[in-house]
Amino acid sequence: MPPNITILDLSDNSLSGPLPAEIGNSNLRELSLFSNQITGHIPESFCKLWLAVLDLSNNFLEGELPPCLGVMEDMEFMALSNNSFSGEFPSVVQNFTSVLFLDLARNKFSGRLPIWIGKLKLLRILRLSHNKFSGNIPVNITNLDCLQYIDLNNNEISGSLPSYLSNLKAMKKTDMTRVCYVDDIKHFHLISLFSVLKGKEMNNGSISRVFDMNMVSIDLSSNNLRGEILEEITTLDALVNLNLSWNRFSGVVPNKIGEMQSLESLDLSRNNLSREIPASLSNLTFSSYLDLSYNNLAGRIPSGQQLDTLYVANPCMYIGNIGLCGHPLQNNCSREGDASKQGRLGRTEEGHGIEFFYLGLGCGFVVGTWVAFGVLLFKRSWRIAYFQLPDKLYDKIYVLVATWTRQPQTGYHEDEVDAMIASTKFSQGLHE
Repeated sequence: MPPNITILDLSDNSLSGPLPAEIGNSNLRELSLFSNQITGHIPESFCKLWLAVLDLSNNFLEGELPPCLGVMEDMEFMALSNNSFSGEFPSVVQNFTSVLFLDLARNKFSGRLPIWIGKLKLLRILRLSHNKFSGNIPVNITNLDCLQYIDLNNNEISGSLPSYLSNLKAMKKTDMTRVCYVDDIKHFHLISLFSVLKGKEMNNGSISRVFDMNMVSIDLSSNNLRGEILEEITTLDALVNLNLSWNRFSGVVPNKIGEMQSLESLDLSRNNLSREIPASLSNLTFSSYLDLSYNNLAGRIPSGQQLDTLYVANPCMYIGNIGLCGHPLQNNCSREGDASKQGRLGRTEEGHGIEFFYLGLGCGFVVGTWVAFGVLLFKRSWRIAYFQLPDKLYDKIYVLVATWTRQPQTGYHEDEVDAMIASTKFSQGLHE
């Protein structure tokens, strides 16, 4: 490769096979090979490069990243998504103190998010979705003053939604313009990479994401998060997208959710949220997507033209909440005071009806058994009759069968049959 080539872009071709080791002998500063069919590992010869931009996404690469990649301290953009890289969060990244964009999504990375992630002071975009990262969200993530986009969906993140996320300065209108400055060259690279991402699959609920310089987003969907959605999250008034769906959140929808005036997409579906939908939700005048489906919400749905418009766009936004009533749903609220009770009553009747049935069945069986046993215990004539009943039935059946089977051969007469019956009765008398 000629030494004067510093930028190489061979993306969207049909290149196959492993990465050539000879590439490490070049003077490349930017290497983009996304959307090819490249296989194997990243060769250690890459460590000779001094890259600022590396995009190997949408290939078939595997294994762990070479530790020697940490020498690339000028790395600003690293995109390795849609491969089969494995291991823990790459430790080489902690040396990328100038990195703005880090995309490790759709790989096989696992383990906890490292505490040292707070060292990446200039990081703006962090995409780690569709891996197997686990544990809590580290508190050091709030040291990322420039972070305006974080995507952790489809991992195994656990614990509660930390209140310290409200300290992410780049997600607040008052701070985002002054805490992080990007020069014109880096701004150009961001725009270029965003244009690339627009053509890639962005799995974020049921809507397609649009990346631009104003995109401020938190996506923690499809994890194991639980607890309440704290009011502190509503202080991130620059958020455009908030996706907390497919977790185990409980409690109520924050009352101040309507104060997030920049919010265009809100997805809280598939959780255990309860009680009423806050009226402030109708204040989200810029919203284009809302999903509250499959929770335990109850009561009257807030009124508002914006909510009606969102319902037309997504008629399933309230589905799975049997306690909700009022427009635009067909089940009307009977009385204003009963609206919030409707869901609780419905869930009580549905959840405990079967339990009451089996409880009554068991009690009836016990009472009936003791009534019958008590009669036999205290009334002697009934007790004698009860224990003689099987013998009497046996004798009668025996006589009938004997007379029916032997009459054609022996020609029994009626007087002989009467004698057999009399004999049977005599034997019964002896038992008495």
